[in-house]
Amino acid sequence: MNSNPTQLNHQLRPRSGAVDRRAKPRPGVMDRRLRALQEPPSGSVEELLHELRVHQLELELQNEELQRARAALEASHQRYLNLYDFAPVGYLTLNAESEIIEANLTAADLLGTERNALLNCRFHAWITPEDSDRWYLLVKNALQHKEVEQKNLELKLKRKNSDFYARLDCLPVPLDDQTQILHITLTDITASKQAEEALRIAAVAFDAQEGIMITNADKVILRVNRAFTDITGYSAEELVGRTPHMFKSGRHNEAFYADMWECIYRTGSWQGEIWDQRKNGEIFPKWLTINAVKDSHGVVTHYVGLHTDISIRKASEEEIKQLAYYDPLTALPNRRLLLDRLQQALASSARSRKHGALLFIDLDNFKSLNDNLGHDMGDILLQQVAHRLIECVREGDTVSRQGGDEFVVMLEELSKNAEEAAAKAKSIGEKILASLNQTYQLNKHEYQNTPSIGITLFIDHKTGVNALLKRADLAMYSAKAAGRNTLRFFDQDMQEVVTERTALEADLRFALTKHQFQLYFQRQAHTDGQAIGAEALLRWKHPKRGFVSPLEFIPLAEEVGLITPIGLWVLEAAFAQLKLWESSTQTRHLQLAVNISARQLHQPDFVEQVAVLLKRFDIKPGRLKLELTESLVFEDINDTLSKMQKLKSIGVSFSMDNFGTGYSSLVYLKLLPFDQLKIDQSFVRNIGIKSDDTAVVRAIIGMARNLGIDIIAAGVETEQQLAFLEFNGCVSYQGNLIGPAMPPAEFERSLGIED
Repeated sequence: MNSNPTQLNHQLRPRSGAVDRRAKPRPGVMDRRLRALQEPPSGSVEELLHELRVHQLELELQNEELQRARAALEASHQRYLNLYDFAPVGYLTLNAESEIIEANLTAADLLGTERNALLNCRFHAWITPEDSDRWYLLVKNALQHKEVEQKNLELKLKRKNSDFYARLDCLPVPLDDQTQILHITLTDITASKQAEEALRIAAVAFDAQEGIMITNADKVILRVNRAFTDITGYSAEELVGRTPHMFKSGRHNEAFYADMWECIYRTGSWQGEIWDQRKNGEIFPKWLTINAVKDSHGVVTHYVGLHTDISIRKASEEEIKQLAYYDPLTALPNRRLLLDRLQQALASSARSRKHGALLFIDLDNFKSLNDNLGHDMGDILLQQVAHRLIECVREGDTVSRQGGDEFVVMLEELSKNAEEAAAKAKSIGEKILASLNQTYQLNKHEYQNTPSIGITLFIDHKTGVNALLKRADLAMYSAKAAGRNTLRFFDQDMQEVVTERTALEADLRFALTKHQFQLYFQRQAHTDGQAIGAEALLRWKHPKRGFVSPLEFIPLAEEVGLITPIGLWVLEAAFAQLKLWESSTQTRHLQLAVNISARQLHQPDFVEQVAVLLKRFDIKPGRLKLELTESLVFEDINDTLSKMQKLKSIGVSFSMDNFGTGYSSLVYLKLLPFDQLKIDQSFVRNIGIKSDDTAVVRAIIGMARNLGIDIIAAGVETEQQLAFLEFNGCVSYQGNLIGPAMPPAEFERSLGIED
């Protein structure tokens, strides 16, 4: 066992006032002994022997007393050494060179080193780099006889496998040679540091954005944080001592709360969506997590509730749902939601064996209303029509707006008998006719309007949803042909029209393989007449029918799924034409616009198709401009945005076709990376004729310029239209004024290129 001899001698030195029996024998014995030596014997030999025996006995007693004192001192010393070595704190002594000259076992254990290995090592070796400067400053002041400003210090120390925090209480002690030593007590405070950190984290967490409520085991509120008071509107003083029962909204029955607490009692926690009530009475949704806090015996002592107000998220979800499934103008279900409900109705009718009916409603002469009174009045009419339709049908029926002035009403569970079902559908149809014939008040204008209604019955899945809508549509056109303001049921004569359409579909399927498609090109130019590009337009030349109108075959191709292979052919033909134009100085700069359908864009490999064609034909991406219609981008906004961004990254540009004809264009205009807007020809046609359309064109041009987006006008046919566009800042256009769509050779001749 190592110890400092000087230190031990100092410790073993008797305290002031203590008797040291080793110093001399008792005075009486010494006096008699001295007298016996100095004076001649005055007694007999027996007396002298007796005296010697007494003296011997006293010496033996004195020796025994000395032995007991030595044993007591050694025991005391051993106790000191045990206390020193096994004290709950570490003890170190450092010399003037900051070397460890003495250490107890606890210090060695704290530093993770054998005690022998500590001796004569500089203590700095155990100081972490971030605390080394503070340690040097303390040692310098202490060992140079300066006043030590801080006699205790918290440092981070190193040991073999980990670091730990320690409190050092330092006491400089001067020696006889005027040097200093430093006594240090070393206390591990890692646990308290961690507890402090945990408390700080807990304090920050408690004041976080999420509402926190703590109750006792009886569900009495003990504490809430600031976020909780912000969410509920109550102050902490109003809440402490009460129970969470005060927040009940009335939207959940007792069974809901019973199930919630049963889960907490069984598992220790619960989380889910719940509706609560604020202080002002407002009902709001929140996400609630409850955790039970238990003691070491497993007994619940507290409950901690985490409350997140999800009002904004719920409102956003509802808004997204409205955009996806409801018409923004009338708030009626849109086509997507109608198709979903119709599919469910077919399944339901298959089980119940009851017929349902579809009523396709189209407003007569709606276009003339827009032309005469403007689109604003048309929107008001559509909203009033929607309201009247809802009043005409039963609670479980569906009223849907398909777009424009077209509405669809779906009636369910009419009757198992087809004739009776038809009679009920006719009765509701006549009710709708009567309601929609009533005068409308459009702001200051009184307006009369009539509908044409087509009706078709349905049951089970014998006829698909699209076919049913076609039948109702055909019946509606039959009502229009009969003079409008009437209703018609789908019949066999209409089926002949469907049969004709089916034949056209069959011919369309062979058009690609028989090379009946052609690309025509319409010039796009600056207002000075300089050609800047062209739009590729698809034409179908049928061997018997001649040229089939794109308005007839393109929607059919969309419906039957042929638009995807046709669209790919258009892209390939467009790239081939761009490659040919590279050979002429008059065409190599032209940018070619290609219309993309919704089905084509949403193909999983559409981006890869374009990239492969660019590489195969070795075309600069900037010469390709893809045109997307407004309605296309709404079908899957996230997919559309993703693919546009990928194609933009390789240099392809985008134009929004038919801009201004939809209701939600501006919502997505800043979101989607369009390079160009194309003003729809329906507005251009009325420039100078209808003030509303003229104002719309001027507004679109101004908006595009402010947003830094290029703009082009479609359908320009007169010099007056062109002059208006140029004056207002639209310097790019296409239309019959500069040339109609032409075959490639004719298009090139129009640019002055000889065969």
